[in-house]
Amino acid sequence: MTQPRTANGTVVGTHPARESARRPIGILFVCHGNICRSAMAQCVMQKLVDDRGLASLFRIDSAACRTDEIGSPIYPPAARELARHGVPTLGHRARLVTAADGDAWDYLVYMDAENERDLARILGPEPTARVCRLMSFTMRCDDVADPWYTGDFGATYADVLEGCSALLDLLS
Repeated sequence: MTQPRTANGTVVGTHPARESARRPIGILFVCHGNICRSAMAQCVMQKLVDDRGLASLFRIDSAACRTDEIGSPIYPPAARELARHGVPTLGHRARLVTAADGDAWDYLVYMDAENERDLARILGPEPTARVCRLMSFTMRCDDVADPWYTGDFGATYADVLEGCSALLDLLS
């Protein structure tokens, strides 16, 4: 049986670093400041796994590649968009991704090409985690729309929901 792959060829499913099938799958969502896209993805994915009764099978968090917003809550327009869809914000505070995260998580899921470059710099050449673009799980390798620049939090929510739903479908 072949394992499913993202649009860029990354194999998803059982992670070789997992010590036990009972250990939750760790997913860390990453973006520039961790107050819009990655925070939204964390909240959306948590709601999806909760709604499917899979919460005990996953460990979900988010982090920033840059220090601009460390300690900040979800950006208010992002929080309002999540609330419009009944997604709780989980008391989120932005934190910085570290080199140790490359070994602490099964998947580091980033939002755009800038995040990919930042993660390569932060994590070094061989992180244990699979490092994947969120939209690659939808079979399109687009960036998640950045509402900090576009102001369109609805488009970002749609991208995040599509990507998280596809990722969860592949992992569950």
